[in-house]
Parts: sequence; structure tokens; C-alpha cells
Amino acid sequence: MVAGNVEANLSKGLSPSQAVLKRGFDVMGAAVGLALTFWLIVPAWLAASLDARSNGFFTQRRVGKDGRLFTVVKIKTMRPSRELTTTVTRSGDPRITPLGRFFRRTKIDELPQLWNVLAGDMSFVGPRPDVPGFADALQGAERVMLSIRPGITGPATLKYRNEEELLAVQTDPEAYNREVIWPDKVQMNLEYIRYWSLGRDIRYILDTVFH
Repeated sequence: MVAGNVEANLSKGLSPSQAVLKRGFDVMGAAVGLALTFWLIVPAWLAASLDARSNGFFTQRRVGKDGRLFTVVKIKTMRPSRELTTTVTRSGDPRITPLGRFFRRTKIDELPQLWNVLAGDMSFVGPRPDVPGFADALQGAERVMLSIRPGITGPATLKYRNEEELLAVQTDPEAYNREVIWPDKVQMNLEYIRYWSLGRDIRYILDTVFH
């Protein structure tokens, strides 16, 4: 009976009060974060514009809450390539610029996503927003992952913080991502929703910033 209740609660996602608490924390945190990091985002955008010889903001359509598409905003770290068209990035990817490697290593490229959080497209903590073909293809109880906003960080993001290095040693990075990494991320994100608390969100944010 207890297991049945847990599964029933999971299928509904966060409770209304939990959703309000999570969103309130996101709005306040994103507003403060943008105010504190605006001085860093602007010069990073200018530098990326010169480095990539195009608009320094990278935008891409990603799958968000309830399966709706939204436009994620990051600092551009890659140049387009005619030879490589995959959305899977691995360590040593020739598309990544030298400055882009610095932005990725320091997470500066992630800062513009604070706007996505403030606008309601994303949360500080949650499943990473993927391109179409992953989260929107979930079936059954796993679709509860779409009941919350995707996040800048989260348990799966922290576990796979070295994902690019992991993919770099695979014979078929795309297959490994789809068949091994993605299913593991789904299970971790379902557990995150099941045991959600604001304290856990704060812990994930601190782990991301200081590790």
C-alpha cells in the first residue's frame, strides 16, 4: 500500500504548495542572480561574439515543462561545422573555441539561463532541458518528468558533470548517450521529483557552485 501511494504521488509530480515554493525560490534567486552577474554576462557575450564571429548568445529550442518548446539562452562556445552536425558534445570537440572551453569550465556560459528561470521556462534545479527526441518521447509514468520545469543543475547534471569526457572515449557517443546515460538520467530525475524538497534544491545549487 505504501509503495502504491508513493507511485501515485510520483505520477502527479509536485504538490501545488511545493510547486509554488519552488517557483517562488526560482523567481527571487534568478532576479538576484541576474543583478549580481550582469557585469559578467555582458563582457562574456561581447567576447563570445568576437570569438565566434557571430552573436555571442547561443539559442536553441529545448523541451520544457509539459513538453512545450522554449528557447534556451547561453553564451556561445562553439562554431558551426559542416562535418559535425550531432547535438552530442564530447571532450575535444573541434567545434568548441578556445574561449568557449574557458566559459564551459567556469560555467560562465550557463549564466544567461537565469533569464530562462526568471521567465518561467526553467528552474534552478531539475532535469536538464534536452533537444526534442528525448524527454518529449517519454512514455507512461516516466512522463512525470515533464511535470516540472527543466533545471540549470540537478542530481543527474552533477553525476554527469564529466559527460563530455565520458562520451569522448565511446565508439558511438550518440548511441551511448541514448542507451546508457539518458535512461540513468531519467531514473535519477524521477527520484528527484519523488523526494523533492527546497533544502535538496539548495544543496544541489551549492554543490554545483562550489565543486
